[in-house]
Amino acid sequence: MSAVKPAARIESPYARSLIAGAIAGTTVDLSLYPIDTIKTRLQSSSSFTAAGGFRGVYAGVGSALVGSAPGAALFFVTYESCKRLLKTGREPYEELASGTGRGLWRSWREPVEHMIAASLGEVAACAVRVPTEVVKQRAQAVQHPSSLAALESIISQRSRIGYKGVWSELYRGWSVTILREVPFTMLQFPLWEGMKEWRQQNTGQETVGAIESGAFGSVAGAVAAGLTTPLDVLKTRMMLAEEKQSMLPLFTQILKDSGPQAFFAGIGPRILWISAGGAIFLGSYQWAYNALESTR
Repeated sequence: MSAVKPAARIESPYARSLIAGAIAGTTVDLSLYPIDTIKTRLQSSSSFTAAGGFRGVYAGVGSALVGSAPGAALFFVTYESCKRLLKTGREPYEELASGTGRGLWRSWREPVEHMIAASLGEVAACAVRVPTEVVKQRAQAVQHPSSLAALESIISQRSRIGYKGVWSELYRGWSVTILREVPFTMLQFPLWEGMKEWRQQNTGQETVGAIESGAFGSVAGAVAAGLTTPLDVLKTRMMLAEEKQSMLPLFTQILKDSGPQAFFAGIGPRILWISAGGAIFLGSYQWAYNALESTR
């Protein structure tokens, strides 16, 4: 008679992803908020000092508190769901592949699935992340004294621009945020998953620990952060602009006024922030997921 596998604390993998993602998002955003503020001020079109310098580095933290948990939870539940769906969908057709193509497909199937799942996860998360970022960055750049004041300022425009205009203002920079986040996650998550798989193959364990996951997340995050800094600069400028601007004209204006080097403003703090953030985010996610998966 076969032994019955002990029940996990939370049976549903989707519920585990949701809870672990919420914990990870809140943990990383609060712990690294000052670095994010400094990065935003370095990328502002005004000078670093005029944007606040090193003063009040927790300005706008209220919006981060509100948006972190649901944004990260949405990302991970979408990411894990899509991974499982893609894996289930391709398994019946794997035997149809043959010869060299079969070997090539086996090498790339999981990274491609991770890229697709991470991209869809980011699109879902941006439904929460973009308005949070708009409010947060305006407070960080000292355009308003707090997140609440920044939000009230946007909402107060409804008599002039209508509710549709308010909605558009809250989602200012949506396109460039998606343009930044999708390439970022397409780099970070296949790297993270690949390093985890490599570790599992070398240790013979079914999962990795939080410290290992955090270390892999840090490396993957640093690589992705450096390569996507120009998109991050463009996103920040769009969100901080007094008037709404289209992406291409803004890109041309920055290039004309400040040269190509402007697109790498804040690259040091960004790599530092996301490298540390990758360690905390993916380490705390793995810790929470493993804890929820463990037996009662």
